[in-house]
Amino acid sequence: MKKVLLILALVACVGIGGLFLSYSSDVKGSDKPGTEVTLTVPEGSGANKIGTILKENGVIKNSTYWKIYLKTHPANFQYGEYVLNTSMSYDEIIAELSKVRTKRETVQVTFPEGFTLIQFAQRMENNGLCTAAEFIDVANNSDFSQFTFWNKIPENPNRFMKVEGYLYPDTYEFYKDDTVYNYVSTIFSNFEEKMTDDMYKMIDSTGMTLDEVVTLASFVQEEAGHPEDQPYVAACLRNRLKPGSPYPALECNVCSYINEPGNYVYDYIVTYYGGTENVPDGMMHAYDTYKNRGLPPGPISNPGIDAIKNTISPSEEMDGYYFFVTDPTGKYYYAKTYDEHLANCKIAYSVKG
Repeated sequence: MKKVLLILALVACVGIGGLFLSYSSDVKGSDKPGTEVTLTVPEGSGANKIGTILKENGVIKNSTYWKIYLKTHPANFQYGEYVLNTSMSYDEIIAELSKVRTKRETVQVTFPEGFTLIQFAQRMENNGLCTAAEFIDVANNSDFSQFTFWNKIPENPNRFMKVEGYLYPDTYEFYKDDTVYNYVSTIFSNFEEKMTDDMYKMIDSTGMTLDEVVTLASFVQEEAGHPEDQPYVAACLRNRLKPGSPYPALECNVCSYINEPGNYVYDYIVTYYGGTENVPDGMMHAYDTYKNRGLPPGPISNPGIDAIKNTISPSEEMDGYYFFVTDPTGKYYYAKTYDEHLANCKIAYSVKG
């Protein structure tokens, strides 16, 4: 029996080794002269379709290897006619297929920090690139598993928009005739680039998950738009989340049952579904930061990198602070107790803007 098990183990090792060598060989290509191949990538082709085209033309040997490789090497493929070589590595192929082969009209679009997914989508529609509905559908429901962050987003039936928080706010140059998938992928790629290995290590040191950090950062972005205020606001909110906190609910007006302008629940969730009666059961309650402890099911906007970094590393001077309020001039007042907070509110509300 021991001999049989040993033989089986050896066979398995040989098999795994063979697969690795086969994969590595295809990925690296060949240093020997190859054959030039002219092929056409149709407009709107995704990574899987392109893999099939490359295999059919002998540029790669295995389309499954290609798909696996792209999971950790995101690319923004273009379309048109390309001349490749059968000896090219995957990296060389990706670089070549990312080049624009035809002159294409572009549109520059800017998304401010704190924009929601719906605002991203509407701005794309306003610029004539796609409909808002198409953008929302593709962003939430297409497969973007080639990005590390995508696989870290938890499933939650009460989550309003799956990718809220992961659309990186920036200025982009989009091709007018590109696919909606590529539009979204371009924005996701930016977020992926910002989340370096060092960033993930910093997140791990907090004891929070990526999604928890991005969710809290979205509140920091909404409550403190200026980077200089964010470390202090982030500290107050993180203090509320600590075990044993006397104020375990975030209690943020920007996400609650308080129906006033600037409230994520009413401005976006209720509006999207066309009325409170149409909102899925449990969703509105889950996003009420007054009635629930901890974080809601997901982010309430798309924060910039400053908000994310300040959420990861808040001010160390704010130990024991749980409250903040601003006056009309934008000055912040911080408090450790509710009574101190009420006193600060009186001062803040008496200031004339």
